[in-house]
Amino acid sequence: MMQKKVLWVLFSMFILIGMLVGCNTEETDSNDSANGNQSNEEDGEVTIKFHTHGNEASYNWSETIPAFEEAYPNINVELVVLSEKGDTNEALQKLDLAASSGEQLDVLMFSDPASYAERVDLGMVAPIDEFIEEEGFEVSEEYKVNTKLNESYYALPGKFNPWYVLVNKDHLEEAGLEMPTDWTWDEFADYAKKLTTDDHYGTFFHGPQNGGWMEYMKLALASEEEETGFIKEDGSSNFEHPLFRKTLELRWQMEKEDQSATPYTDIMSQKLHYRDQFFNQDSSLVLIGSWMNTELGGTDQFPLEFNVGVAPYPKNDENSEGGYTPVTTDYMAVASSSEHKEAAYQFIRWYTTEGQLVQGKNIPSWNGVEDSELEGIVDTILADTNNPEKVDKEALITVLKNAKSSKLIAPVSYQAEIYQMVNDEYEKLIYEEQDIDQTIQAMHEKAKEIIANNQ
Repeated sequence: MMQKKVLWVLFSMFILIGMLVGCNTEETDSNDSANGNQSNEEDGEVTIKFHTHGNEASYNWSETIPAFEEAYPNINVELVVLSEKGDTNEALQKLDLAASSGEQLDVLMFSDPASYAERVDLGMVAPIDEFIEEEGFEVSEEYKVNTKLNESYYALPGKFNPWYVLVNKDHLEEAGLEMPTDWTWDEFADYAKKLTTDDHYGTFFHGPQNGGWMEYMKLALASEEEETGFIKEDGSSNFEHPLFRKTLELRWQMEKEDQSATPYTDIMSQKLHYRDQFFNQDSSLVLIGSWMNTELGGTDQFPLEFNVGVAPYPKNDENSEGGYTPVTTDYMAVASSSEHKEAAYQFIRWYTTEGQLVQGKNIPSWNGVEDSELEGIVDTILADTNNPEKVDKEALITVLKNAKSSKLIAPVSYQAEIYQMVNDEYEKLIYEEQDIDQTIQAMHEKAKEIIANNQ
């Protein structure tokens, strides 16, 4: 909490300095850009600035932005690429500097919920509820990703990268198993056990690692609609949740009892990676995010010599709704300092809908995409791989179409500390230094201590 207060004070000071600099600049006649904007506004045109971490190679701005300007001829978009290499940390640093310097900010793109939530908390991002209400649509029905924070919407989601299960269909056939289309974690564990042979493991869990890849520490939690994090929405510990226990029990069972998961000691000592494990056929089932779409058909670095299937993220029991999974997206927001909020909103609304189809680089979060359009996007993505014919395209489309994100919980400022603690206590469990009950108790007590120290 103290860290957040310090960050807020510094941010406020930067904004004040920026406003003073901006006011001084406006008094001069040498600001050609300002004069140009004034002239445009008199003609009924506005120019908005779009700050993004996305580079041309990954986001196809050269076609996307002209398409928007053609659809909205009164709005000009000035693209500001904050990192030519697509480095999100570099982009955030430059964005914060731009805000502190009083630069014109209109449209902002954030790559993860933590950076999005933090800047909402700092007041950098404007709520867009009034625009949504004026249009008269429900965000939860319009998009697959939930972006609500503190009962308000501050962003609309762009791309849609849900997690799924990559399946070696050759291994599946050899084991006499059907391709899973709707399954539970118990069935996932059963499949992994039956798929394990002397040559390969049934599955591979890529985390946790050094406080990262924590998705593998909340497998069962992530299958639910709400309270899927280590910290609840009310700020208290969630480690006593029965589905967190279920995740620990699942990991223990699969590695220690069934011996169907690659041993954690091997993963860490040999620095094993999910791409090698899957494409080298060392693991039959791999839970991972759909950023892998661009590699499913194999690449020069990772050739594909088997048939690939895609199964949905498992659910907790057969009566569950299903479809919930960890999801990454781009959070498209309107800057609170923008003088053109309506135009900025029009851009993010267009970009997160029709714009995603024009861009043609990712699966959209927008539910307005027809099946035929989704198939075209998938075809385009797979066409860039070496062997797209080896990928079960229909299964991939079905999984992507039915996946949805859980309710977003604003990340806490001390999240990294919580993550590292979970990592450390899990290693004590998997190295057999403590049992599951002791692990849960230790995590819960240490989480309460971390929370208290950050009040």
